[in-house]
Amino acid sequence: MSAGFDTPANAGEPRRGLLTAAREARANAYAPYSGFQVGAAVRTASGRVYAGCNVENAAYPQGLCAEAGAIAAMVAAGEHRIVDVLVMSAGPAPVVSCGGCLQKLAEFAGPEARVLSANPDGILTETTLGALLPEAFSAGHMDSDEA
Repeated sequence: MSAGFDTPANAGEPRRGLLTAAREARANAYAPYSGFQVGAAVRTASGRVYAGCNVENAAYPQGLCAEAGAIAAMVAAGEHRIVDVLVMSAGPAPVVSCGGCLQKLAEFAGPEARVLSANPDGILTETTLGALLPEAFSAGHMDSDEA
């Protein structure tokens, strides 16, 4: 599940826009094995919000994280710069993106990108991508004179 949401209705309250998008995506998560539904929303530099949900598969490694779905929707729409991320689950404790998703986010977001954790009641924590993944691998690591 992925969707793009226009900014105008959400412009005055960016957090609410991210919360709404992640909440709607989470409601459509396909999690028949774990029962752990996750929704994610990313806001791009243009102000648009894209959302995704987790999609499980009986062959466990073939599942898709919510953040990956949101990133795919963003790229499919022709955007490539993330400024805010919100991840929502149902529990009372904050859920942070897995390491693989943090690296996926780092492909499109700088270390200053705001990362929010929420449940259906609201935002639980706020940090930055750089705080969660201080040594992100980037294209710069592939530059080498030894090639």
